[in-house]
Amino acid sequence: MAWIYLLVAGLFEVVWAIGLKYTEGWTRLWPSVGTLAAMAISFWCLSQSLKSIPIGTGYAIWTGIGAVGAAALGILLFGDSASWPRLLCIGLIVCGVIGLKVVG
Repeated sequence: MAWIYLLVAGLFEVVWAIGLKYTEGWTRLWPSVGTLAAMAISFWCLSQSLKSIPIGTGYAIWTGIGAVGAAALGILLFGDSASWPRLLCIGLIVCGVIGLKVVG
C-alpha cells in the first residue's frame, strides 16, 4: 500500500507543479485553490508512504515522478523544449526512479 500512496503522491505533485503555472502568481482564485488542494493531497500521501518506505528512497521517487511528469506536461501543454539532450536527462531520471524501486 505504501508504494500506491507514493505513486499517488507523485501524481499529485505533477498536478500542483502544473497548477502553479495556472495560478499566475497566486492571482487566480480557483487555480490557486486547486493547486493548494493538490499540494495537501500530495504531502499527505507522501507522509503515509514514508511510514514504511525509507525517506531517501521515497523522497527521491516522489520528486522524480514530479519532475518527469511536470517536464512531460510542460512539453505537451506549454511547448517546452523537447530536444534530445533534455529528453535524455528526463530518461536518466526515469532510470534512477526505477533503479531505486528495484534495489529498495
